[in-house]
Amino acid sequence: MDYKVRSAKKEDFTAIQDVVYTSWHDTYEGIIPRDIQDEFLNSSYSNKTMQQRIEYSHLYVVESDKRIEGFANFSPVSEEGVSILYAIYLYPDTQGKGMGTKLLEYAIDELSPAFIHLNVEKDNKKGMSFYQTKGFQIISGFTENISGHTLYTCKMELDVNRYNTGRAS
Repeated sequence: MDYKVRSAKKEDFTAIQDVVYTSWHDTYEGIIPRDIQDEFLNSSYSNKTMQQRIEYSHLYVVESDKRIEGFANFSPVSEEGVSILYAIYLYPDTQGKGMGTKLLEYAIDELSPAFIHLNVEKDNKKGMSFYQTKGFQIISGFTENISGHTLYTCKMELDVNRYNTGRAS
């Protein structure tokens, strides 16, 4: 499958929202009750919030010739050289095909952070596996409450200088 990564545009909002709902429902089924997922997603991925993501952070999409297959959202790089990976989601049927890696590598090339930080729910096996494969290390853990539901979250860090993209330098 041929695909490319680019910065998101306002016209992509509906496709990004479809990706995040589909991916969340697949990933968090049995971990987070559906009504709490939907409440969180309705707030975090409303059109207003999507506009803020485009204006104040870095939002990228990966697309095939057929559709937007996924997206990633990163903070600007801090003075300390850290970018926070807020989200990286792909349709379940396209996971494991290198698109998440392409999103990560695109952001590294575009943003040139020294470190990338992220939070991932510890029972999100797919996410944990992906990040650990890419070299992210767990640096701490904490609990958080989303609408009365307790989540056990891992804070992870990638030292970009140690990240091996597999590409020739």
